[in-house]
Amino acid sequence: MTILTDSHARIFPYLRLSITDVCNFSCNYCLPDGYSCKNKPNFLSLDELRRIVTAFSELGVWKIRITGGEPTVRKDFTEIAHMISSVDAIKDTAFTTNGYRLKDKAKQWRDAGLSSINISVDSLNPEIFHEITGHNRLNEVLEGIDKAIEVGFTKIKLNAVLLKDVNDDELADYLSYIKDKPVSVRFIELMQTGENLDYFNKYHISIDVLKDKLLAQGWVQEIRSCGAGPAITFTHKNYLGKIGFIAPYARDFCKGCNRLRMTSTGDLRLCLFGESGVSLRHLLQEDEQKEQLKELILEQLQYKNSSHFLKNGNTGITPNLASVGG
Repeated sequence: MTILTDSHARIFPYLRLSITDVCNFSCNYCLPDGYSCKNKPNFLSLDELRRIVTAFSELGVWKIRITGGEPTVRKDFTEIAHMISSVDAIKDTAFTTNGYRLKDKAKQWRDAGLSSINISVDSLNPEIFHEITGHNRLNEVLEGIDKAIEVGFTKIKLNAVLLKDVNDDELADYLSYIKDKPVSVRFIELMQTGENLDYFNKYHISIDVLKDKLLAQGWVQEIRSCGAGPAITFTHKNYLGKIGFIAPYARDFCKGCNRLRMTSTGDLRLCLFGESGVSLRHLLQEDEQKEQLKELILEQLQYKNSSHFLKNGNTGITPNLASVGG
């Protein structure tokens, strides 16, 4: 089997597959004015998604995360999940969600083959959650997490974007939440995108502020597993859950990069903050195009840079995180 490897000797077993850039939340760090689209979107069809999954699986990808926007707004989300999880080479079928449908759909999605789930929970304070997301839905999201645990999701992670003077004082609340719950909380350092410079300058804070507090309380860094995302994870003998940090501005953050991205309209993105993408859609129309598709993917991978350039204020062509799947 050909393995996806770039010119910096990094291996890529992990694909983040966006199926829509539509989101029904209006998080103020991503889509503060809500989702809008000038033209009718033409998202990848189920057959096009199947051809992507087949090609990447034959190139060594064994983990696929379905992303958006909010991926569960697609009416065929369950069908897409079942299609991906049915591919023998795919060992981990995951998705990211804001959790608004999780309470009612968790069992259906687990039965479709999804095993891992990331849920955006930017605050455990209902008022702050409402302020950040534009929706007063914290309680139903938390009920959805309990349901996901109940129906057997094996990896449940809560994502919280760290915001200065907004939620940066909630570490104790999250620690209390995971005391007896088998979930991980991951604090994500706010990233600058093409549309949020003023917001970034006002609310960005280094993740080290929380990391130092955690270390002082006896938490221990966990060894990173194969195929894991970019988080540095910590465990504690007195807690069932875990705490992780994603620090994109840290030195050598990109050294362990192991993921590629597909946009909802068929562009391959080598980096969340890259300067360009290449469309694969013309090679997604017939099953017989598979070898050409694989050749183009392998060719493009050689153009992947060693790092993003966020520290220089270069956000590439990413206007907001919903446009590329975060």
